[in-house]
Amino acid sequence: MLLAGSLSAQPLLRYCDYPVYPPISWSDGLQVRGLAPSLVRQVLEDLGYQVQVVVLGNWKRCLLDAAEGRVDVVLAYSTGQRQQDLLFSRVPVLREEVALFVNRRNPPHFRQLQDLRAYRGGLLFGESYGQDFDRQVVQHGNIEWVSSSQQNFGKLIRQRIDFIPYERRTGQLFIEQLPGAEDIVALPQAVSVDYLRLAVSRQSPLAARMAEIDVQLQRQVDSGAIQRWLEESQAGYRAMLKAQQADRP
Repeated sequence: MLLAGSLSAQPLLRYCDYPVYPPISWSDGLQVRGLAPSLVRQVLEDLGYQVQVVVLGNWKRCLLDAAEGRVDVVLAYSTGQRQQDLLFSRVPVLREEVALFVNRRNPPHFRQLQDLRAYRGGLLFGESYGQDFDRQVVQHGNIEWVSSSQQNFGKLIRQRIDFIPYERRTGQLFIEQLPGAEDIVALPQAVSVDYLRLAVSRQSPLAARMAEIDVQLQRQVDSGAIQRWLEESQAGYRAMLKAQQADRP
């Protein structure tokens, strides 16, 4: 009873996730799993908070709710536009390389970002891969926006679009057992390299504790916890897909 009373006295913070980025975050149908929710829970609980995971219909909604203070925390890339509404940790969570996923039956000719203006690409609502990518590619109107990675890669499989910029690790894991994805490959050249960071709404009470957040994040990096969560998430995601395949008639 004393423990229950102690937990109930802890302030509650809302963490927003759109779990379609294994092994960073994904859903097993019951809960959000992956590196991101594991890390956020650990860091915020060490700072004395309870954490409520909020799942919305797309990533753009998560960012909007964080900007307007309806949720406290997201895990995201830092961009100039996002910095207007969010405070980003100085300590990065994870280095991520963005690759171009294409259909090898008809791959685009890609040497520099400007080359992509001649092709149709697919992105999830709210995604951004940096100001240079947005200026060179997105603002030229050749991007089709969708709500799910399944839908996006499905269009690439059917050659309705020509490319998908996506985190290399996440994309490779996603297409491993995706039906029909045998012709989907990631080009070796990176589109960009960026770092996922813990981002806090400027309207959140947590905004005053960014220095403490950095200390906690560095602790998780130094202890090897982030790498362990990443590896556990990859194994868990593959196990879920294997079980789903075994249940199919």
